[in-house]
Amino acid sequence: MKQGQLYRDFSPRFAVAPMMEWTDRHCRVFHRQLSRHALLYTEMVAAAAVVHGDRQRLLGYSEGEHPIACQLGGSDPAELAQAARIVADFGYDEVNINVGCPSDRVQSGRFGACLMREPNLVAECVSAMKAAVSIPVTVKCRIGVDDQDPEVALNALADAVLAAGSDALWVHARKAWLKGLSPKENRDVPPLEYERVYRLKERYPGAFIGINGGIAGLDDAEAHLSNVDGVMLGRAAYHDPWSMAEVDPRLFETTQPSATRREALEAYIPYMAAELQRGTRLTNMTKHILGLFHGMPGARAWRRRLTVEAVREGAGLDIVFAALGEVSGDLLDGTRPARARQEEVAAA
Repeated sequence: MKQGQLYRDFSPRFAVAPMMEWTDRHCRVFHRQLSRHALLYTEMVAAAAVVHGDRQRLLGYSEGEHPIACQLGGSDPAELAQAARIVADFGYDEVNINVGCPSDRVQSGRFGACLMREPNLVAECVSAMKAAVSIPVTVKCRIGVDDQDPEVALNALADAVLAAGSDALWVHARKAWLKGLSPKENRDVPPLEYERVYRLKERYPGAFIGINGGIAGLDDAEAHLSNVDGVMLGRAAYHDPWSMAEVDPRLFETTQPSATRREALEAYIPYMAAELQRGTRLTNMTKHILGLFHGMPGARAWRRRLTVEAVREGAGLDIVFAALGEVSGDLLDGTRPARARQEEVAAA
């Protein structure tokens, strides 16, 4: 995909939400084995860190992850513009502003959901970023915070950022309570108000409006797509990743990249092998595949083996092959023992 195609030539009808400590580069590589077309997001990265920190560590990714969007946290227009230029230079397909995270740490930096109270400032940030880059600049927000009226708050933010040129608005259909609830509670306690997002789409029929929050799977996603332009899944996609294998045939009318869970795992193994050679710990990669066999016989043993053994110093791919044996008691690819397949991967 060429930079700039998102929202213009390619509509990201499905996206995996940015999730702190979950949607890192290892997770995204694995998710790409399940869908070629899902839009994948980074974890939120502070704009100041991008400007002043280790950019390769913060923004590095594999070419196979496209289409990929980088989510930034910040509230200083000039700093966000500078960070957006760096993100664009890294080759990302989109840069997104976080206006939805409710954590105390984020609030102390004056970004995240607290910016729902400052729509004009968010619009200034969008305008500065649009002037700095040619890739899409988007916003992910809540429907409001604390005692705000969502009908007023969401319209005010949308009016401001879309007028400033935001290419899309992804809306988590819950309020955020900035005091009294933890970030975890903020994902569940405030009621979902999908109809509020639908009304926003009616208000802006020509703008890309995507929906997020509590969406359980592809059946729900397809229902939402009757009312909005895109659907973003978070925990549902992460905890049951194989559900993403339906994304391409159902939402994009193309074939899926992996026909079986085993094929998806085999496609991920060369990446894990290369990362192990670079010194990456096995657990940093296997934590993202714990849910691959969700609901299947042996899934608990698979998770237990990876959880217990992958954290050990020097753990290698033999742990993954042993865990796979817990699921099926079968050979890795139907013809060769796991040990033989492991040796082939190591030699590749």
